[in-house]
Amino acid sequence: MLSAGSLFSKRCGLRAVQQVRNLSIHEFRSAQLLRDYGIGTPSGEAAKTADEAFRIAQQLGKKDLVVKAQALTGGRGKGHFDTGFKSGVHMCKTPEQARELAGEMLQHKLITKQSGAKGKLVSAVYLVERVDAKHEAYLSILLDRKSKKPLIICSSEGGMNIEEVAEKNPDAIKKFYITPSEGITDETCKAISENLGFSKEAQPEAADAVRKLYKIFSERDATQIEINPFSEVANNKDHKVMCMDAKFGFDSNASFKQEGIWKWRDLSQEDPDEVVAQEYNLNFVKLQGNIGCLVNGAGLAMATMDVIKLHGGDPANFLDCGGGATPETIKKAFELILSNKSVDAIFVNIFGGIVRCDYVAQGLVQAAKELGVSVPIVARLQGTKLDEGQEIIRNCGLKIHSFDELDPAAKKAVELAQAHHSKV
Repeated sequence: MLSAGSLFSKRCGLRAVQQVRNLSIHEFRSAQLLRDYGIGTPSGEAAKTADEAFRIAQQLGKKDLVVKAQALTGGRGKGHFDTGFKSGVHMCKTPEQARELAGEMLQHKLITKQSGAKGKLVSAVYLVERVDAKHEAYLSILLDRKSKKPLIICSSEGGMNIEEVAEKNPDAIKKFYITPSEGITDETCKAISENLGFSKEAQPEAADAVRKLYKIFSERDATQIEINPFSEVANNKDHKVMCMDAKFGFDSNASFKQEGIWKWRDLSQEDPDEVVAQEYNLNFVKLQGNIGCLVNGAGLAMATMDVIKLHGGDPANFLDCGGGATPETIKKAFELILSNKSVDAIFVNIFGGIVRCDYVAQGLVQAAKELGVSVPIVARLQGTKLDEGQEIIRNCGLKIHSFDELDPAAKKAVELAQAHHSKV
């Protein structure tokens, strides 16, 4: 599901860093969850230091291990590190090799097609036994917004190039809709296992794994479960099928119900400013422009940015302070906006309904004074206690341009941003 900010960025053609709405967890955490539900996955353990990787490799006692960089991005095997080291997935045969590979990966940034140029910090490495696969398939479970039902997508062609499969051979992609009140049936599990392309000997265990994956999806308030590859394995006495890699996402609205899952959150994978914004109940998304925006209400925030674009400007962020704005949250909002050194003006657009205009004006003036804001500020206030709010701004001794209509305010913000940018 797209956030309001990402909907706006799609509409306006802006590339946004989307604020985290659904929690993603590392592969080694997903593997633990799979084991908790009795689903086959290669044995392994995560290390946060090179020496720890050495000890884990010794404990696993396998001749062939795989060392995987743990960063919340896809395409790790084809990525590269900020040091020039190639690939986030390597084979190794000795504990010494495991230690060396871990040293190359840990606390360095892995750059992939999905991460962008900034990359993602590798906070851990996952050491797992190498398992030979006879056949690789693909399976995912997600919520389909159109049908309002969980959707299971599977393909008999899995592995690293699943995107190419979808493009070149769409018939290989099968979809199964689940009615929540009924849950997943034995017939559906059987049909999915057959469409995965496994042998008849492996299909019963595959069907059981599908049932358990759906149980994780429903019991843990997941928004996404992706298994790629979902493999039939050779010469394994315990399992005929295994989840070789897993990507899980969970609904942030259910965090109070899933405390165990939320303890696995890795803040090093998230934008620090957006983490702070969440602590203050601010919805904040970075964009590429130079006009900082502080608005109450997601719909009004999108309309504000549309009007800025209409007048030739470019928003620097999406920031919805909601209906509970206080002087403290407004100050924090200003700090977040000004952390972007490209900001040439700030546009405050507040509709005083739940929150009063005079209360917002007090917070605005206080924040501007305490932070020593040097860029021009345009404040458009409308609603409850409007006259009192405008009076506070007029008498504050700061150069804040006050408006009560949106179009003139947006036009002024664009003009001031352009003038300030030309001076810098």
